[in-house]
Amino acid sequence: MDIQDIFTICNIILTASFVICYIYQFFYIFWVFLGKDKSQPVQSDKLNKFGVIISARDEENVIGHLLESINRQDYPKELIKIFLIADNCTDNTAQVGREHGAIVLERNNKELIGKGYALDFLFKKLIAEKDDCDAYIVFDADNLVDKNFVKEMNINFNRGYKALTSYRNSKNYGTNWISAGYSLWFLREAKYLNHARMRFNTSCAISGTGFCISREIIEGNGGWPYHLLTEDIEFSTDMAVRGVKIGYSGGSIVYDEQPETFRQSWRQRLRWSKGFYQVFGKYGGKLFKGIFRGKFACYDMLMTIFPALMFTILSLCCCIAEFIYGMTIFADYPEFSVFFEFCMVPVLYFCSIIYMLIFIVGFITLITEWDVIDCPPGKIIKYLFTFPIFMLSYCPIAIAAIFKKVEWTPIKHSVTKSIDDVQSTTEE
Repeated sequence: MDIQDIFTICNIILTASFVICYIYQFFYIFWVFLGKDKSQPVQSDKLNKFGVIISARDEENVIGHLLESINRQDYPKELIKIFLIADNCTDNTAQVGREHGAIVLERNNKELIGKGYALDFLFKKLIAEKDDCDAYIVFDADNLVDKNFVKEMNINFNRGYKALTSYRNSKNYGTNWISAGYSLWFLREAKYLNHARMRFNTSCAISGTGFCISREIIEGNGGWPYHLLTEDIEFSTDMAVRGVKIGYSGGSIVYDEQPETFRQSWRQRLRWSKGFYQVFGKYGGKLFKGIFRGKFACYDMLMTIFPALMFTILSLCCCIAEFIYGMTIFADYPEFSVFFEFCMVPVLYFCSIIYMLIFIVGFITLITEWDVIDCPPGKIIKYLFTFPIFMLSYCPIAIAAIFKKVEWTPIKHSVTKSIDDVQSTTEE
């Protein structure tokens, strides 16, 4: 067996391992189209009281549009209370919140920084004051909310779920390939992960914003004890370990603003990657135990927080090693055919396989979600081809996150669209 055979065997093992680990997600796609809905039935027609929670840091440019969209909900206004945490703000975020009817709490803490600490600050106050909301919906300051968001969330909350995630769309899909890459991934996550999980009657995962948590969960936790760099994934993983099923409210649509520069994107995804490692370090053992106890949600979360990028990185390392080996052969036999066979073929094979897998995932998502995307058709098609490049850029980010110390830093939001601006385009 020569070195070339060893590389071939390594690639086969990595590819087979990836397929074995993630074949269930391809089954999810078929389940969305062909499977029977196994979600829990609605148990009552109660109109629950919801507290809307927003943590904002210097968001005076966008917070008003979010609050307007919440105030226009097709749901009894007396059953919605808006709480705004002006977290270490130096602008007029708090004033704008008060002008739009929010209950504003100003928090100034330069040591405990991040959304998780802000949520904990508010929830502890609500517990102490014996707040009467049945559940709490968490948004980011840059969001916009469809008028049926709370109504649809109420229907699914009445199915008996203690936590729910929503359909995450974007308000700046068409800005460039970076914002489009984010947007398409979140559409795929909503339709072909959380929607499929709901139909398959397993637990979903909350994703950053637009999620609902019952008062029972908040009181049981004594607040919001999730302070890793990805507090949403930490919460989802904890629920999977504890056997609490997270539901999906597909009719609850939130429009999120995505980063538009690669520098912003790198910083944000570096935090996410580091946060995934943190969650794996804290909950990995518990997830493995849950898997052996028959909890499929634990396996699903384990695949979410760690392995996929590692398979890709290991494959990339194998490809680089094979390229270097090919260059040593080319040095002895400097002919183009030798260079192509031993250097370029491994690289082209790796890139084409990974590119096509990601492209297919994006293509399937576009087929079903085309009508809800706020972007000209030509750009939608163009950004489908850049989507795999965006996803592959996770590789260096994931490697950097292993070695780099990462702290939470705010992302500046500047897309000042209203809910009417976003929905008028998709409804045309």
